[in-house]
Amino acid sequence: MKPIIIAGLLLFSVSVFAQKKNKVDPATQQINANKEIALVALNNAYEADKKTALQIWDYAEVGYKENKSAALHVQNLKAAGFTVETGVAEIPTAFVATYGIGSPVIGILAEYDALPGLSQTASTEKNPIAGKNAGHGCGHHLFGTASVSAGIAIKDLMVAGKLKGTIKVYGCPAEEGGSGKVFMVRAGLFNGVDAMIHWHPDDVNAITTTSALANKSAKFKFYGISAHAAAQPEQGRSSLDAVEAMDNMVNMMREHVPQETRIHYIITSGGKAPNVVPDFAEAYYYVRHPKRKDVVEIFDRVVKAAEGAAIGTGTTMKYDIIGGTHDLLINKTLAEAMQTNLEKVGGVMYTEAELNFAKKIEPSFIGTKVDVATAATVKPLSYVNEGNSGSTDVGDVSYALPTVGLRAATWVPGTPAHSWQAVAVGGTEIGTKGMLVASKTMALTAIDLMSNPVLLAKAIEEFKQSKGDYKYKAILGDIKPALNYRD
Repeated sequence: MKPIIIAGLLLFSVSVFAQKKNKVDPATQQINANKEIALVALNNAYEADKKTALQIWDYAEVGYKENKSAALHVQNLKAAGFTVETGVAEIPTAFVATYGIGSPVIGILAEYDALPGLSQTASTEKNPIAGKNAGHGCGHHLFGTASVSAGIAIKDLMVAGKLKGTIKVYGCPAEEGGSGKVFMVRAGLFNGVDAMIHWHPDDVNAITTTSALANKSAKFKFYGISAHAAAQPEQGRSSLDAVEAMDNMVNMMREHVPQETRIHYIITSGGKAPNVVPDFAEAYYYVRHPKRKDVVEIFDRVVKAAEGAAIGTGTTMKYDIIGGTHDLLINKTLAEAMQTNLEKVGGVMYTEAELNFAKKIEPSFIGTKVDVATAATVKPLSYVNEGNSGSTDVGDVSYALPTVGLRAATWVPGTPAHSWQAVAVGGTEIGTKGMLVASKTMALTAIDLMSNPVLLAKAIEEFKQSKGDYKYKAILGDIKPALNYRD
C-alpha cells in the first residue's frame, strides 16, 4: 500500500474517533439549546430589567416597608403568567410566585430592601439625595430584579414545552436585620422545593463557597424615672446610665468570648434633653459567630449584662428579639454546576465612560486598591475559607433544602458593601450589567436542575449528609416578624 493511502486512512480513523469522542448526547444538546434561548431572552429583557432595578433603587424602601418595590416585582411576575400569593408568612411585602406543575420544583430567592442612612446619588462623590434617608447599599434592587427575570426566562422555556416542572420566585423582604426568610422557612413556604438558587451583588464574579456568620439581634429597652437633672437628681433613675452600663459590661466581655465573635450595637434612644434624667433608653445589639450554638450562648451572656445594668441603676429592662439567622450550608455539587454556568456567562466589561467613573470613585476607597479589570473575570471555584464576615437569612434556607448562590460584580472592584459608594455604583450601568451576569447564571443553573435528575439527586444527597441529624429550629424563636424594627 502506498504511503499516501496509509496516511489518508489514518487521518480518516482519527477523525471518526474524534467525532465519537466529542459527540454530544441528545439530552445535553437540548440543555445547551435551552441555555442559548435563555441567554437571548435575558439579553432582550435587559432594558426593561434595568428600568425596574433603577426604579427600585429610587424607591429605596427599608425592610418590611418595601411596599412599592414588592408590588413592582409582583406586577411583572403576574404579567408574565405567574400565580402570585402575597402577604405570606404574616409579612405584607413577602410573596411567592409560581408557574408550572409537578417535579422538579426549583426556587429562586429575590430581595429588595434598602439600608437606612445611605441616601446617595449615582455620582462619584458623597452626595445624599435631599429628603431621602435610605439607599441600596447592598444592591438588593439588583438582586430582586435579576431573580425575577431569571424566573421569567425559565417560565418562557416551560411555555415553549422545553422544560417541565415548577419554578417558584420567592419575594423575601427585610434581609438587612429583619430575618425575613427565617419567617418564611418557619412558615413552611420552602417545603416540597427541590433546590434553591440565589445571588448577591459584590465587586467580584464568584460562586459562594464560604459559610456565613450565625446571628441573633435584639433591642434592649430600659425604663427609669425622670427628674430634674440639677435640682432633684436623687429622685431620678437614669435609663441612659443603664444602657451605658450594659455597653461597658459587654465591651469588657469581648476579651472572654471566642475570637471569631462579632458584637455590634447602637444607642437608638438616649433621652431628649441633658437637664432631664431620661426615663427611657434603648440599645440595639447584634451578636455573630460562625456557629449557631455559640451565638445563642453569647447572646444569653449579653442578656445577663443587660439585667445587671438594670439592677445596678435601679431601672427595669425588657428586650425584643429582632432577628436571628443560621450559618450557611455550602452544597459543592450545586456550586460546581453553577461555576460552569458563570464561566459561560463571563464577567462585566466596562465602557470608557464606566472606566472613568471607576477611576473617579476609587480614591474614596480605604485599603488596598483592586484592579478594575477583575470585574471582567470569573474567580475559580475555591473552598478556601476566606473568613466569614457577614450574616444572611439565606442560611436558614440552606438548612431547609439544597441551596446555591453566586456573587456578581455590580460594584467597582474595591467598593465596600453598605457604603455610599455601593449605592452610587448600584444606580449606574455598572450595577445593571452585573445584574445581567447574575440573571443569566441563575437561569442556566435552573435549566440544569430541571433537566438533569442525576445532578439534582446528588445535590439532595449532599444536603442530607451536610445537615445530618440536626432538626432545624429558628434562632429567633417563635416571635412574629418585627415589622417596625427600623422605627
